[in-house]
Amino acid sequence: MQIPVDDGIVLYTYWRSSAAYRVRIGLELKGLGWEARPVHLVREGGEQHQADYRARNPQQLVPTLLHDGHTLTQSLAILEYLDERFPQDPLLPDDAAGRARVRALAQLVACDIHPINNLRVMQYLERTLHAGAEERALWTLHWMADGFAAMETLLAGSPDTGTFSHGDRPGLADACLVPQLYNARRFGLDLAPYPTLRRIEAACQGLGAFDRARPERQADAA
Repeated sequence: MQIPVDDGIVLYTYWRSSAAYRVRIGLELKGLGWEARPVHLVREGGEQHQADYRARNPQQLVPTLLHDGHTLTQSLAILEYLDERFPQDPLLPDDAAGRARVRALAQLVACDIHPINNLRVMQYLERTLHAGAEERALWTLHWMADGFAAMETLLAGSPDTGTFSHGDRPGLADACLVPQLYNARRFGLDLAPYPTLRRIEAACQGLGAFDRARPERQADAA
């Protein structure tokens, strides 16, 4: 568990946030010591909206990472910061084309699938647009399936895909894929059409770093 804090890293996190989950994976893959500061996204209207947290992250989202006097937001920016500051066990390939490919796969999840299905979007659909539970579920499943279909094609059809999304070392794309598959199972998406995604996920989950980052292993897990 994330007990040692010898690397001076503080992560504001929520156990079931897939964006925070990505950063936890990155921290664990790099073997960094970090302190978790949970921010409950639902309790009391959402602790992310409280003034003290809003002052740290005006978007009122998790994760937020503190390190070396810096306050960092946005999971992909945080992961690339960690990769530059702590170059051991890199999350990105050495070559420019490989880095572009991995970033594209990561952004497919973090920019195209996840944002339109996250908590604040679902709350807006429910509270402002008065979409019912069935409509919200159809919305979520549609956009997940759409993104996963593209990702399956990209990964299955590329010689750069190995044990993991890019070669035989886990990295940035895997840190995004695994949490999104966790979300997909929560919402009941049929994952049978995505055998490559499931194979890569299984390889990731066999590693201690991914296991330690799991939502249910977090101290604030409900």
